[in-house]
Amino acid sequence: MTAGIPEENTLGIVVGNAARAVSKTAKRLGRAGARPSLGSAFLALGADVFVVLRAVYGLSWFVVFWQRYPMPGAAASAWGVLIVVIVGAVIASRAGGDRMPTWGFSLVLVGIAAAVTLDLIAVWDLHDLGRTLTAATAAGAALLLVVTQRGATELLVSAGVLGVVLAVAMFLNTPPDAPFDADRIAPQLAAIAFTVLPAVIGVLLVQGHRRMVQLELDRVLVQSTVSAPRYAVGMLASEELARLDLAAERLLDSIATKKTALPLTPKTASLAASLATELRLHLIEGRRETWLYHAVSESEMLGRSVTLVDKSALAGLLDPAQRDGLLAAAWMLVSDTRKKAGPHRSITIQLGPLAPSTTTRDDHKIPIPITITSSGIRRNRVDPSIWAALGRVGRYSDTTEEGSLRVDIDAVVDNPADV
Repeated sequence: MTAGIPEENTLGIVVGNAARAVSKTAKRLGRAGARPSLGSAFLALGADVFVVLRAVYGLSWFVVFWQRYPMPGAAASAWGVLIVVIVGAVIASRAGGDRMPTWGFSLVLVGIAAAVTLDLIAVWDLHDLGRTLTAATAAGAALLLVVTQRGATELLVSAGVLGVVLAVAMFLNTPPDAPFDADRIAPQLAAIAFTVLPAVIGVLLVQGHRRMVQLELDRVLVQSTVSAPRYAVGMLASEELARLDLAAERLLDSIATKKTALPLTPKTASLAASLATELRLHLIEGRRETWLYHAVSESEMLGRSVTLVDKSALAGLLDPAQRDGLLAAAWMLVSDTRKKAGPHRSITIQLGPLAPSTTTRDDHKIPIPITITSSGIRRNRVDPSIWAALGRVGRYSDTTEEGSLRVDIDAVVDNPADV
C-alpha cells in the first residue's frame, strides 16, 4: 500500500512504521482465520443433531434388513462401533478444546473404517451394496462431528477416500452379468452421495461462516476510523506507546534511585536517545497520517488490495458521512473485485491534487477531487449499493476503459482555514 507520504524520521532515515502496523494486524487476523471462529459451537451442535438423526435413520433400515443379513453379527458390530465413535466424538468435542488432537481424530477415522469394513462384510454376499449398506453410509456423516475441530483438507480427503472405497467395493461386488444395470447403479450412486456429501457440505458451511466472521471483524476494526480526528495515530499505536512509556519510566526510575549513575554511560545514553526518537516519531506520525491511511493499512482485506495516494492528507477533511461512504464503497469494490475478477486485482484511491485555481466558494467550502480505479470489473457488474455509498461522498461520474472502472468524485468539504 502506498500512502503518498515518505516514511522517514526527523533525521531523514526511512523507518517504515506503516509496514510494521500492516504486518502486525495482518498476522493477527490471519491467525484468527485459522482458529475456530465465533459461533462454531452452534454449528457443531447442529452437526451433532444431524449425525444423530442420520444414525437413527440408518438403524431403522438395519432393523428392516436384519432377516436378510448373511452375517447379522457383523452388521450389529458395525453399528456398535459406529455408535461408540459418535458418542465418543460428541463427548470429546464438548469436553475438549477448540481443536481435537491428532490422536483423537485418528481414533475417529479408525472407528469409521472399522464400521465400514464390518458393514461390507455383513452384506457382501447379497451383491446389492447400494441398497443394503447402512452403517457404512452413516459413517460418512459421522465426519461432521469434527467439522469445526479439524482442517477442511483432512475432512475432505477422509470423505473422498471413503467414497472411493465404497465405489471400488460396489464395482467388485456387482455381478459380471449386470455391470450397468440401472436398478443397481442408481442406488449405488445415491449411497455414495449420502456418504460423502454431508462432510463436503459441512466443510463448505463452516469455511463460509469463518470467512464471514473474519471479514466482518476486519470491517468493524477499520470502521472505527470514520470518527477519528483528521490526523491520528493508528489503532496499534497505543500498544507501542505503552511499551515505550514503560521503558522510559524504568530508565528514569533507575536514575532517580541512583541505580544508574550520572553521567550516563554511552550504552545507556544511546538507549535514552532511541526512546526519545521513537516517542517523537509517534508524535510526528499523528500529524501526517489520516484516518483513511490507518483504515487501509490496518485492514487485512483492504491492505492487500487497495493502493492509497493522498500526498496532501486530504482524506482528513471529509466529514463522517463522506468517510463512511468512501470506506463502504472501497470495501464493497474490493469484495466485488475479488469475487468476479480474481484475487490479484487491485483498487487505487487517489485524493487530490487540488487545482491551483481552486477558490473558496460562497458557502466557504472547497471541492476535493477523488479518483477510484478498480481493475478487472465492468460497470454493469458493480453492485448498486456501491453507487449509493459513493453518492454519500459527493457527485461522481464513471467511465470504463480496458476492463477497468474509473470513478471521479467531487467531494465538497469545509474549508480548513475557516475551522
